[in-house]
Amino acid sequence: MNTPPSAPAADRTDGSSVRIGALVPLTRPGWVEAGQHLLAGLELAVREVNDGGGIVGRPLELLVRDTAADPQRAAAAVDELAHLGVAALAGEYHSVVARAAAARADTLGLPFLCSSSVLDALTEQPTEWVARLAPAQSHGWRIYADFLLSAGHSRIAVAAEPSVYWASGARILRDYLAPRGGTVVELDMRALVPTAVCDELVDNRATALLLLVGHPEPAVSIVKSVRRDQRLAEIMIGAPAGQPEFAEWATLLGEDGTAIPFLRYLPERLSPLGARVETALRERLAEAPSFVAFEGYDTVAVLADVLRSHGADRARTAASWPRVAVEGTRGQIQFSRTPGISVWQWAWTPVQVVDRDPAQPDRFRILHAG
Repeated sequence: MNTPPSAPAADRTDGSSVRIGALVPLTRPGWVEAGQHLLAGLELAVREVNDGGGIVGRPLELLVRDTAADPQRAAAAVDELAHLGVAALAGEYHSVVARAAAARADTLGLPFLCSSSVLDALTEQPTEWVARLAPAQSHGWRIYADFLLSAGHSRIAVAAEPSVYWASGARILRDYLAPRGGTVVELDMRALVPTAVCDELVDNRATALLLLVGHPEPAVSIVKSVRRDQRLAEIMIGAPAGQPEFAEWATLLGEDGTAIPFLRYLPERLSPLGARVETALRERLAEAPSFVAFEGYDTVAVLADVLRSHGADRARTAASWPRVAVEGTRGQIQFSRTPGISVWQWAWTPVQVVDRDPAQPDRFRILHAG
């Protein structure tokens, strides 16, 4: 591993804080609600670390930067945080933004524990500097494809916007479903308005429509159009990327937003630690915490353990990824080298396919687990 010199402030022993940089989407066009949940988890864990004595007597400090879903803004934030002497980076929700941050962190020799991004190719080349908590997209979306097949869906349409993330998801679904008798038809949302999607679904005899598009728009408009088309009364709408996870979805769509299966990364039953953290997150957020909030908490739990054991030196932090063994809110967290994945990977967090219950939209039904 190439070892750039640590920043002068990174390993002080004079009682100053140990700093972690946090990348979070907090303004549009970022997914603000996801960012708020991620930040709530990060901040809760920092508070608990400090209540427990900090990092060998030094307080843990979070330096938060809003990425607004902008890769260039994220890369600039990484430069700034590195200059400020942070010991490591945490966070980010959007995959294309996390990819830019990971590339810059790799170049600078700054450890980055990515909380939520799932792109398999988080970096172009294998790196020692980056680790990830979220499951790789190929893992989670294959579980989703299994769910589709088990539910009897073999003619699947995807309403897709141009993005590395959406294109990767469509490819994973197509490659997995084709040998198993499934067909994936891609609807280019650059060329279609939501109402025109309905005609395409009828013409292609699709039994399922997957939303590979941004939230709230055009996802919300597509759902409303399909739900109001009597020809499509039997079609299943799905959202593997998790748009229905957050309360805003239910607020905008009401009953129309139920029975739309999506991926989330939680166990069927939380451990005592997970249950305690859920209660604290619910109080902090004034609503049920999403899996993204748990990802934030677990990120700081891992980094705090590493910093206590190995100090705030960046090279020692990056070298410690393969020795991590931390109880997280969703299971024991350990990192390994996984075929096809360029970063240190937790393989794997629990994966569920869930939806909002039409009879009780605030309740989630577990439909499938992998």
